[in-house]
Amino acid sequence: MSAKHLDWLQSISADGLKVAMPELLHYRSKTGLLDLSPKHGLQARLAGQYVSAHKGRGMEFDEVRHYQPGDDIRMIDWRVTARTNVTHTKLFREERERPVFIVTDLSESMQFGSQLMFKSVQASHLASLMAWSVNRMGDRLGGIVFNEQQHNEQKPKARTPAVLHYLHHLQQMTKQISEQTDEQTANNSAKSDNHFTQTCMRLRRLARPGSLVIIISDFHNLNEVAAKHLTLLSQHCELMAYRIFDPMEQALPKFSGRMNLPVEYNGEQGVVTLGDKKIAQSYQTEYQQMIDQQDTWLRRCRCTAINISAGEPLEVQLR
Repeated sequence: MSAKHLDWLQSISADGLKVAMPELLHYRSKTGLLDLSPKHGLQARLAGQYVSAHKGRGMEFDEVRHYQPGDDIRMIDWRVTARTNVTHTKLFREERERPVFIVTDLSESMQFGSQLMFKSVQASHLASLMAWSVNRMGDRLGGIVFNEQQHNEQKPKARTPAVLHYLHHLQQMTKQISEQTDEQTANNSAKSDNHFTQTCMRLRRLARPGSLVIIISDFHNLNEVAAKHLTLLSQHCELMAYRIFDPMEQALPKFSGRMNLPVEYNGEQGVVTLGDKKIAQSYQTEYQQMIDQQDTWLRRCRCTAINISAGEPLEVQLR
């Protein structure tokens, strides 16, 4: 890790391995890095922060027009009427609020990092930034934090307590993961290989029409069944996907000579040979094939993944 990166971690009271509340609170002042405004017309029928396409009695003034039979006389604009000697009435645009669901994946595959921090920590940082942005816009925040063993659901709620509640879920789950032994982690991973699919099923139950659903994951556990659930969800919700990756997943480190590097994944031991061009090329090709398959499934959901590296501070990448 470079001295610059180490200084940045220390400045936000982070270690890159697990999540603490101070580093999550750091993103409260960084909400300008994101734009979560709706890309499509809202379908929810609740009053809130976004103007709908039709006219109604809401909080935001739209225009003045000639009075027509049937208009509410309480909406007559007496100043314009007196000035023009023609009765005019005020029109308002009806405001609507939007539930936002942040889904944060803290699975076993996310417990990896070769430079700055674990992917799970970067995912938590991004989820925190998202949550504070939702709070700033006045939307209701809900979501799921999950791994192979458990999931914590939060129904949409407004204001700062909803954000703090979600951040607490992030902190607690990363803490529990860091306290697990290697044997426990391997056993848990083997027992629940369809946890991502189950989370997508829960989303279909939780997310109401007009919601924004943000999924933060490496999508290693995305499969055909999970993609079908997301496709159905995308028919009445807007989906956003943020793919967390580590630079070492994309390409093996360059190495002069040859060296066997011991690796472990899901409790299985293995060896990666550094310095071998054929192995390095095969490694890159296999990773790209996995990404291409993920992108194919996500396109069916009318969603494009935005890549976020765990090897660089989030605010540097988004800036």
